[in-house]
Amino acid sequence: MVKDSKKSLLNDYKLYLTILIISIFSLAYGTIKLPIFSNVNLIIFPFIISLFLAILFYILKPFKWVNYNQSKKCTSLILILIGPLLVKLAIASGQNISLLFNVGPLLFLKELGSIGTVLIGLPIALLLGFKRESIGMTSSICREPQLAVLIEKYGFDSDEVKGFFIVYLIGIVLGTVFITFLVNFLCYVIPLHPYSFALATGIGSTSMNVAAISSLTSLYPELSENLLAFSGISNLVSLIFGIYVYIFISLPLTEKIYNKLHRYFK
Repeated sequence: MVKDSKKSLLNDYKLYLTILIISIFSLAYGTIKLPIFSNVNLIIFPFIISLFLAILFYILKPFKWVNYNQSKKCTSLILILIGPLLVKLAIASGQNISLLFNVGPLLFLKELGSIGTVLIGLPIALLLGFKRESIGMTSSICREPQLAVLIEKYGFDSDEVKGFFIVYLIGIVLGTVFITFLVNFLCYVIPLHPYSFALATGIGSTSMNVAAISSLTSLYPELSENLLAFSGISNLVSLIFGIYVYIFISLPLTEKIYNKLHRYFK
């Protein structure tokens, strides 16, 4: 039975051809920048285009070769396809470990802000009826480095990983849009130096980092080079240092709070 399933997965040429067409079209179309207000741009990346196209192929009835069975097959392929990215992140973390000792302590402290997803998000997720999924959903901002930790600890088919992917996909679709508006709004209401906002854009997500810093440089074009430098180093530190904060602080804290609270949200 397993052998037949694997054979069917490998021979599903229509599925792979569909994925190839979506990928080529999305990359050819490129990044879209839509001006909304004078200083606000909505940035749509190729992977967002590919996500919407894949959803359309799944929903629209004429494309009968893309259905629930194909969705399950693609789920099993995610770990294989995302593997090279996880390896790249691991190598980058190891090569730049000295960076952790050269950056000032204040930049490290910003990583503790990620604990806010636990303290605020976990009770809300439990209130909405999520169970173990809430651990994957709220223990981080749900990007690729945290996925590797969850798969290693709980397994790919676990509820924690399923919860992770819920937020991961929402972040792809809405995260860049939200952070674009957030940067523009905060720059007007909070009197901080632009460099502070540039450091804040480095949350460990490349897509959201690009969207945020693009919006910020449109507000302060005369500081664009310095803003890009601060944003880049901040994002790199978040990728490297953030994974250690996640392993030793955020995820254990999420587990501990979940074990204390979940009995009250049945």
